[in-house]
Amino acid sequence: MDFPQPLIPARLLQRYKRFFADVALDDGTELTAHCPNPGAMLGLNTPGLRCWLSRSDDPKRKLAHTLELMEADGGLVGINTLHPNRLVAEALAADAIPEVAGYVSHRREVKYGVNSRIDFLLEHPDRPPCWLEVKNVHLMRTPGLAEFPDCVAARSLKHLRELETMVANGNRAVVLFVVQRADCGEFSACQDLDRAFALGLDQAAVAGVEVLVYGCDLTVDSVRIGRRIEWRR
Repeated sequence: MDFPQPLIPARLLQRYKRFFADVALDDGTELTAHCPNPGAMLGLNTPGLRCWLSRSDDPKRKLAHTLELMEADGGLVGINTLHPNRLVAEALAADAIPEVAGYVSHRREVKYGVNSRIDFLLEHPDRPPCWLEVKNVHLMRTPGLAEFPDCVAARSLKHLRELETMVANGNRAVVLFVVQRADCGEFSACQDLDRAFALGLDQAAVAGVEVLVYGCDLTVDSVRIGRRIEWRR
């Protein structure tokens, strides 16, 4: 995924009310940007951190700028929770994720379960359908260890239950964690931040839901799905 325009460097002043971030541009201009991340953003919301913004010329938008990248722990971290689905769509089209390669169609936002929509439904005439749920990851508290979630994630737990049902019905189901950083070699569910989700992920795996974790390669120009990361259970 290439950013359509060069990102604008800035410094974070404060992130507040979940979806707002005050920043200072390099020329000293201060502005409020949209923060496309409903999570706690632990370790990524410290005032003074270097960040990068995109800008939209859409006159209907209340905030022209969007917070896209943070610099933390010596590297770039993607905080836009809308990007993982776009990254996975590109990777699926290029068969760049071997575990889910070879399907002839990739339908998005298909209704399933109880008032749910799956991120991707992968289909092939000679295979069972594959229901693919994508989760964004950006938390790292221990060097090299990516964690999810960074706050209670009841909706994500519901998705795991829906995927279990798909497996029980004879389909394939996959939850894919996209780690928007390049400095992690392992992944773990956060027992201390959401024990119910951590237990639910283990249960889903036992029930036949496949758990995949991939990191990203990030620059201020682009973000790409990178290498596979091991799940530490």
